[in-house]
Amino acid sequence: MTNAEPGLEPIWLRHFPPVLWLREYPTRWLGADMVAGVTLAAYGIPVALAYAELAGLPPQIGVYGYMLGGLGYALLGSSRQLAIGPTSAISLMVAGTVGAMADGDALRYAQIASLAAFTVAILCLIAWLLRLSVLVRLISDSILVGFKAGAGLTIIMSQLPSLIGVAGGGHNFFERAVLLASQLGQTQSLVLALSIAAIVLLLLGDYFLPERPVALVIVALSIFAVMAFQLAPMGVLTIGEVPAGLPALNGPGLRLRDVEGIVPLAAGCLLLAYIESISAARSFARKHGYEIDPRQEFLGLGAANLAAALGHGYPVAGGLSQSAVNDKAGARSCLALVFASVTLALCLRFLTDLLENLPKAVLAAIVLTAVYRLIDPRTMLQMWRISRMDFYAAVIALGAVLILGILQGILLAALASILMLLARASTPHVAFLGRVPGTHSFSDLARHPENEVLPGVIAFRPEASLLYVNTDFVLDAVSQQLDARGSSNIRLVVCDLSASPHVDMAGARMLHQLHDKVAQHNIELRIVSARGRVRDLLRADGIAEKVGGLNRSMTLDGLLCGLGQRN
Repeated sequence: MTNAEPGLEPIWLRHFPPVLWLREYPTRWLGADMVAGVTLAAYGIPVALAYAELAGLPPQIGVYGYMLGGLGYALLGSSRQLAIGPTSAISLMVAGTVGAMADGDALRYAQIASLAAFTVAILCLIAWLLRLSVLVRLISDSILVGFKAGAGLTIIMSQLPSLIGVAGGGHNFFERAVLLASQLGQTQSLVLALSIAAIVLLLLGDYFLPERPVALVIVALSIFAVMAFQLAPMGVLTIGEVPAGLPALNGPGLRLRDVEGIVPLAAGCLLLAYIESISAARSFARKHGYEIDPRQEFLGLGAANLAAALGHGYPVAGGLSQSAVNDKAGARSCLALVFASVTLALCLRFLTDLLENLPKAVLAAIVLTAVYRLIDPRTMLQMWRISRMDFYAAVIALGAVLILGILQGILLAALASILMLLARASTPHVAFLGRVPGTHSFSDLARHPENEVLPGVIAFRPEASLLYVNTDFVLDAVSQQLDARGSSNIRLVVCDLSASPHVDMAGARMLHQLHDKVAQHNIELRIVSARGRVRDLLRADGIAEKVGGLNRSMTLDGLLCGLGQRN
């Protein structure tokens, strides 16, 4: 097929990426995509089983998510290496939220989890229509560091009972910790030994054989050990029977109106899924020299979750670890996900009998070794040294997850991120300028006290856009400077807007107020270095006449020279 001119493809093609890249697909990539797909499936089986266990769902549900979610994303996703499946944070969010909704009914529990995936798909479509990808940028990196640390600690605490063979319990990190401490005397030595062996082997495999399906080998070894040494009667719990065959594609058994709280749960899952997916997708796109479409990713995730929901799965997302496996194995396109799904389907059809002897302790070890990297104390310490506000934001997110749980934690973290952004925007630095000795340049007196104070002049530069959230702060800062230097000693106030790319109506009103305030003391107000759109707004609002015009060539040095001539 011949290449169309850029931008001339039909609109529907732009939202159906496979058509665009398949027409240029080199046949030499086929073998690499096939190997990557089989490798991804080998990696995904134990992880999917472990995350389904973490979510409180039957183990095959996790495999359904990998198999169907990958197929859905391959249809509409824009990343060539992103691998889709259950993730640790979403699994824990489901476990911590759906239980109360299901009220002890296992069937309803699974139906609500599937409905959550379906709702995520609906929200993805809405987000795509409303172009909401920009909103996710409001979640700061510092918030994500704290959230990931809290999620990692919570997940680890939820898996420790399985690692030592006790019942566990509790609804948040601290309740689980207290209950676990009270049950330490009931630790089963055989289970603990099995867990330690699995963790050591997983860590060694991760160090010496990175990006290889070491977990699958350990799963096979643990199944062999349980069968050969009859460990189940000795207290080693296994996952039990795994139904053979493929899932029936008939969707959730409940409707949205049947489950109160399903939309907040789905919104939290979508927020987690999109942030994790877009971060991983961008990293691999940069590596391979192509672009992803952040808005299109909503359609890709929506298709993945819709496919998972049709097969009774729970919400899925793109993850960095499985995507790294996919990329390392040689994936060149989304066909790798198709081959992975075919491999998983064959395993569900013919190999499930072997899985019933898989120890739960090994699954817990897989989860633990997969999520401990979420805890990043080095970055937390770096934030403490460099930016205390970022550190406090991370601590808020961490504490919210530990105390409230994953769902409430991510929502509170998102709110904290937005509030932190507003707090920063509402208190911008206002630089009061002095002359750099021996030059015609000016800079912040607070940073450079050796600068020469301008006699009879206050020159200030707001180092942010002048918006409704910060105009009072800027006006107060200038007023305090006037009071400190004495209004009777000042003849001119100069507002340098070179660092203010935007000014809204509140910013214009503040300049009116400042003009009226200084005019009472026979002080002139002048504005310099305003950008084009800013000048347009200020002229339309009438401030230009008050400040002697807005000329793009007017500078602070020119005003000072003019003031000297007048004197």
